[in-house]
Parts: sequence; structure tokens; C-alpha cells
Amino acid sequence: MTNEQVYAMSFAKVYPLLENKALRKGRTKEEVRRVIAWLTGYTDEDVERMLAEDISYGDFFRNAPQMNPKRKEIKGSVCGVKLELIEDPLMKDIRYLDKLIDELAKGKPMEKVLRDA
Repeated sequence: MTNEQVYAMSFAKVYPLLENKALRKGRTKEEVRRVIAWLTGYTDEDVERMLAEDISYGDFFRNAPQMNPKRKEIKGSVCGVKLELIEDPLMKDIRYLDKLIDELAKGKPMEKVLRDA
């Protein structure tokens, strides 16, 4: 899948996949929303509005109120690709969210997921 295809995907179709990944591992919807808020600056109301508006996944990140500067502390791999090697800033932000949800699903404490420890 190309970057452009990922950017064009519907946020309303991607979000349930992220949420379900965490829920299957015993995490909560609130924790997923907290991760999204930490990374992007969106409130729960913002996320609900964008789910209803059917915004693209790329626009979800392009229009984020405030991407967290601490996101650059997120290291590791997503889908076999090291985050540090992703050159496209938009794709990197998308993969940061994937990585945070992965960490949440693996049972990492919330303060570590949010780089607060």
C-alpha cells in the first residue's frame, strides 16, 4: 500500500481497528482516546466529530491541533519498519500512533506509553 493510499483511507474505518486492538488486550476506549489526545491534541469531541464527518486518515493528522513534540521519543518498529527510518513526516506521525497503540495493547503502563516516566 502506498503512502497516498494510507492517507486517503477513512479515519472512521481505521479508528475502530486501533480501538479494537487495544480492547482485545484488556485496555479501554478511554485509554485509546488518551493516547490520541496526547499525540494529536484532539479532544474526545473532536474525534467523535471526525468519525461522523468521515475525514481521511491523512487529514486527521494534517489538521491535528498540536502534535506532541515528545512523539520524537517514540522508537522501535511498526510493521517491520523502524520509525527512525521513515522519511515522510505525515507517515511517521501515522506510524507513531500505530506504535503507541501497540504498546498499549502489549500492556505497557500508560505513563510509559505517553513518555511521562
